Amino acid sequence: MLVNCAAYTEGKKLADIQVEDIKKYVSRPECFVWVALKDPGPGELASMQHEFDLHELAVEDARQGHQRPKIEEYGDSLFAVLHNIQVTSEDLKVGEVDLFVGKNYVLSVRNQAEPGFAAVRARCEREPELLKHGAGFVFYALIDAVVDRYFPVLDAIEDEFEKFEEQIFSGKSLRANIEGLYYVRQKLTTLQHAVVPLLEAVGKLYGGRVPQVCSGLQDYYRDVYDHLVRISQTINSQRDTVTTAIQVNVAMITFGETEVTKRLAAWGALIAVPTFIASLYGMNFKHMPELDWVLGYPVAVGSMALINILLFRRFRKAGWL
Repeated sequence: MLVNCAAYTEGKKLADIQVEDIKKYVSRPECFVWVALKDPGPGELASMQHEFDLHELAVEDARQGHQRPKIEEYGDSLFAVLHNIQVTSEDLKVGEVDLFVGKNYVLSVRNQAEPGFAAVRARCEREPELLKHGAGFVFYALIDAVVDRYFPVLDAIEDEFEKFEEQIFSGKSLRANIEGLYYVRQKLTTLQHAVVPLLEAVGKLYGGRVPQVCSGLQDYYRDVYDHLVRISQTINSQRDTVTTAIQVNVAMITFGETEVTKRLAAWGALIAVPTFIASLYGMNFKHMPELDWVLGYPVAVGSMALINILLFRRFRKAGWL
C-alpha cells in the first residue's frame, strides 16, 4: 500500500506526486522524492525498483523480509534494514523497516511495523535548513525515530523485571518467578538483536569513508550511534541482573528443598528408633495384651492405611508429591 509520495527541493515540499511522475522529479538534480510503502506486494516493489533503479539484491531482501538489521552500500545508494519493536500485552511485536536511499530519493518500506513515520515527515518539513541536505537527512531522521522507539520498550522490560524482583524473597511462586524472569531475558535478547548489528553499521556513517549520501551529516549519525551504545550497555547490564535474579530464585528453591529434607530427616530419625527396636525383637513378647485381641490386626492395618492417607494428602497439598 502506498502511504505517501512527495517531492522536495531546497528544503521545502514541492507537492504530493503520483508514482508515474517520480522519474520526472528524480531526474532534476535539485529535487528528491520520498516514498513510503506499507506491506507492499511484489508488484509495488517491482514498480519502485523500476522508478528508482534499485539494486536487485536489496529488493530481494525487502521482498523476503525477516532480515537481520544492517546497512549496505550498492554503488551510490544505501539499503538499510531496521527492526521496529512494539510492546504488546504479553510479548514484543517485531516488525521490519527497509530503507532505500539514493542521491535523489528515499523509499521506506514497512513490513508488519507500526506506527508509521508521519511524525518524522512532519519533523523534516519543519526543519528546512536541515532538509536541504536532502535524502541523507531523511535517512538519519528515519533511523533516529526507530532507535528512539527502543527506549520505551527497554523501560517496559525494566518495569516487568522489577515486578518479579520484588517477589524473589516473598517465598511465593518461586518457580513462576523463574519462568517470568526467563521471558524478561528473552525480550532483552530480542531487543539486543535489533540494536547490536546497527552499532557497527551506523558507526560507518560518520567515521572513516562516509557514504556520499550521508556527507555533511556526521554529527547527526554520531548522535544515533551514541543512543545505540547507551541502549546496548543498558541491555547488557539488565541481562546480567536478570541472570543474577534467576540464580537467586534457584538458590531460594534449593534452600526451601533443604529445609524440607531436614524436616523429613528429623521425622525419619524419630520413627527409626522405635522401628529398629521393634524389628530387632520382633515384638514377640509373651505378655502382650494385643495378642489375644480379636480386632488387633484390622486396627493395626487400618491405622497404617489411615496414617499413610493423611500423610499423602498433606504432602500433596505442600507440593512435595
